Amino acid sequence: MSIVGKVRVGMAGGGSGFFGAPHRRAIIMDNTAELTAGALRLDPAESLLTAERLYFKRGYRDAKSMHAIEATLPLDERINYTTVVTPNNSHFPIAQDALNNGFGVLCEKPLTTNLADSQALVASVERTNLPFVSAYTYTGYPMVKLAREMVLNGDIGDVRKVQTWYPQGWLADAKDVWRVDPKIAGPSGCGGDIGTHAYEFIRYVTGLSATEVSAKLTSFVDDRKLDDDFEARAVLSNGAIATISASQVTIGSQNDNGFRIIGKTGTLEWSNTDHQTLKLYRPGKEVQVFRLGVEYNYFPERLKPYLRLPSGHPEGFHEALANHHRDMESMLRGQSHYHYPGVHDGAAGIAFIEACLESNLKGGASIPVAAVENPDYSTYK
Repeated sequence: MSIVGKVRVGMAGGGSGFFGAPHRRAIIMDNTAELTAGALRLDPAESLLTAERLYFKRGYRDAKSMHAIEATLPLDERINYTTVVTPNNSHFPIAQDALNNGFGVLCEKPLTTNLADSQALVASVERTNLPFVSAYTYTGYPMVKLAREMVLNGDIGDVRKVQTWYPQGWLADAKDVWRVDPKIAGPSGCGGDIGTHAYEFIRYVTGLSATEVSAKLTSFVDDRKLDDDFEARAVLSNGAIATISASQVTIGSQNDNGFRIIGKTGTLEWSNTDHQTLKLYRPGKEVQVFRLGVEYNYFPERLKPYLRLPSGHPEGFHEALANHHRDMESMLRGQSHYHYPGVHDGAAGIAFIEACLESNLKGGASIPVAAVENPDYSTYK
């Protein structure tokens, strides 16, 4: 696809709440994309007003109208992709509608609320050959990408065990929010919301997937219909063991998500609370500490575009999210890019959650995880 000038981005949702603003900042960070069209609120009138207030070029009453009208505009005026920042239950219809109208999609996680819908999106992407990014924000951090390089390069030997975690504390007491409503959030609360992040660390960094899982989902807060605590133990595709822990009732935790990849000859460790650092442990040797900075030669050339500043100048959450939009832009422009989480990764997260839900209902029994193809996204055709 040949794009002259800035990439034009549509946004569905994100006019209120937490995550719309980070996406807007991420989209315009490198000055190569613009906020062109928006259907930003559930209420049609509010949607139009919010688009005007946030200086979108065009506002729409809803995402379906946005896609239908944008598809009639000249190619050099219409949006190039849609960013889906709505509650979980509307991810599928909006993403599917965007694909059907010829637009790429960057979709917040979880991809959908059930595996059937996720598989339908996989089929649509394979049919249309349109770019699709599942926005697992933390895989956009350069140090997470460096960890992936090191694992796949054999720097820690064969993977034996993986530990991933994501504790929060914001739901430690009763709250009337959509994330605890199964009609909106889907069948899993904590697991679907942040357990999917912890699982994607495994897939992204190691290239491995869960083949079977035993899980315990708990609702600690009285009368809460969805889990607010999530624990799973999985067998991975190479026979390694993984533990995945997520909680939204861990008072004092500040999104301290991270991973430990334990190999035959070493261990890699990364944490969001020190996201500019990656640690490598080897038997009988000093700990190697890798720090973020464009001047460091341990970053392969293909990772350099994902770094923006010299060492000592912090890059963080917005830059990580911007790297996902950068991947989308690179695909649209036909430029090279690094491995990114695509629609298959989003679907794999839902397959994992569904297996965990079944395991929990069966008292923690080991349940097979439906296989989802994990294609090579190193080049996009």
